[in-house]
Amino acid sequence: MFVLFDGYECNMNQIKPSTAVDEKLQRWMRDIRRKLHQYPELSFQEQKTSLFIQKKLKELDVSYRNGWGGTGVIATLGEGEIHSGHVGLRADMDALPVEEKNLVPYASKVKGVMHACGHDGHVAMLLGAIVLLKRYGCRSKVSCIFQPAEEHGNGADRIIREGALDGGVQVVFGGHIDTHFPTGVITVDEGVICSYADPFSIILRGRSGHAARPHEAKDSLVAGAYLVTGLQTLISRETDPNKAAVLTLGRFASGTAHNIIADEAVIAGTLRNSDSEVRDRLLAGLRRMTQSIGDQFDLQASIVFHDCLPAVINSTYSTQIARQAALEVVGGDRVVSQGRPSLGAEDFAFYQQKVDGCLVRFGANSLSINSPAHSGTFDFDENVLKVGAHWLARVAMDWTAVSELGKA
Repeated sequence: MFVLFDGYECNMNQIKPSTAVDEKLQRWMRDIRRKLHQYPELSFQEQKTSLFIQKKLKELDVSYRNGWGGTGVIATLGEGEIHSGHVGLRADMDALPVEEKNLVPYASKVKGVMHACGHDGHVAMLLGAIVLLKRYGCRSKVSCIFQPAEEHGNGADRIIREGALDGGVQVVFGGHIDTHFPTGVITVDEGVICSYADPFSIILRGRSGHAARPHEAKDSLVAGAYLVTGLQTLISRETDPNKAAVLTLGRFASGTAHNIIADEAVIAGTLRNSDSEVRDRLLAGLRRMTQSIGDQFDLQASIVFHDCLPAVINSTYSTQIARQAALEVVGGDRVVSQGRPSLGAEDFAFYQQKVDGCLVRFGANSLSINSPAHSGTFDFDENVLKVGAHWLARVAMDWTAVSELGKA
């Protein structure tokens, strides 16, 4: 007997268990992952990936709709049947503009593009979960969401606006491969687990001129240099040191020749933090300092924010179900907290703005050399595929059991 949440108890004998992934299914998922890894596609360009997923769904005799966000696919189990709820399971499927450096048989064959964040594994896991759900049954309707453009373009927001959750989805669960944790570990946390992320571009427009006559020009490059250094004080002097925040400037472009004063400078970066009040203060500070540099150097200064992401905030209700599923899959000593909220961002947050939701992390570090995500040497232990597939199927089944108890 265990307590899922206040007032609800459940005997595990009442829930039909899904067995662990067998070797045949593990090999099937591994082959899918490696095929996708060899042919990665960038955000909103996942045409071949989408067709490959559709092919696998046809082989499994699972109905689906494609075209979400252009390339997304949503497969549905239990459609037309009497069900006690509607669960969403999500996997992202896009790659990154990274050149692969791994010397492995399944290395990317697409120059300058790589699955450097594990999304190939996420797709394989969700397909594996579909196999398990078909094999062992689930009394809920289950929407399996293969989502485009998590890395760039907020694909979750787009497909939600297109109606991806309109069929009565009550909760969405997802997981992310994470090589900071050993294989076989699942992290489950309530509350904020991924931060707000606000990408921005600052454009400074002055007037070009001859290097020998600066008084006739308005130097955007010098103004930009002042701003780059000044913006660092937003974190060091205007942010509570007990509340994590990071401002990263990843691009500074200005000038065309050594003897021409630059008439334009472009600065691009991201602001990340996990507290909404801190975020508001920092965004206001970015705008204030941008305007001030324009006044200081007598030039035009503007700031534009792009595809901003809300924080991923796991609800109490869905987190309790997610934790119980993790306990069933990997055991109590392998269900842990990720620790402090990550300053990374995830568009899974958009699902949580509409329905309950929980995102977990699947440990995948048992390789001899472990490289960070978004690097050209990123890879992960493929044994994580069976953990992820098992958990995705299990959490849908557990959600169903709780829904039925609530109606009893």
